[in-house]
Amino acid sequence: MLLCALICLFSCATKTAAGDSRPFVWLANNAQFFLLPPEGIENPMDMPQLVSASYGGKDYALNTWVQADESGMSMTLVNELGANMGELSYRGGAVSFSSSVFPQSLGGEYIVADFQLCFYNAPALRQALKDCGLSFEDAETVRRVLQRKNVIIEIDKGPNIVRLVNHLRGYVYTLEGEFE
Repeated sequence: MLLCALICLFSCATKTAAGDSRPFVWLANNAQFFLLPPEGIENPMDMPQLVSASYGGKDYALNTWVQADESGMSMTLVNELGANMGELSYRGGAVSFSSSVFPQSLGGEYIVADFQLCFYNAPALRQALKDCGLSFEDAETVRRVLQRKNVIIEIDKGPNIVRLVNHLRGYVYTLEGEFE
């Protein structure tokens, strides 16, 4: 999920919408996606994941420990030597992200949003994306987020690998773990 953190650095800023305290991200310049509650997760997980990412012609890799269930989500980011590089938490409708390595301006909301697009229930995602003017296609192993007829995010899911391509923002990351 470190890649997601790097992507947040280059994505649009996250704010709280007027009159709405729920955290959100801009999936497209005019599409405000409100983070879903934790109970929308498809399958709880408590596992290590290897994250490989590509952005701006550079490749990144790191390890994470992900704990996610109906009560919330937490991630611990570590380098190849096992040193802690950051912590992310999404509980009680709030996102917390801290890292001694990454800039404080990095918004954890984008990491949570990408995680939700990969691992949350399709009906909840479909409605949330519809609410922000986007559409959602879900086949057994492929998910797509569309703006009009253009695919802006594509997710390929397998039993041990999940690959997210954000065509609009220009990043790719691959998660490796035992997802099934």
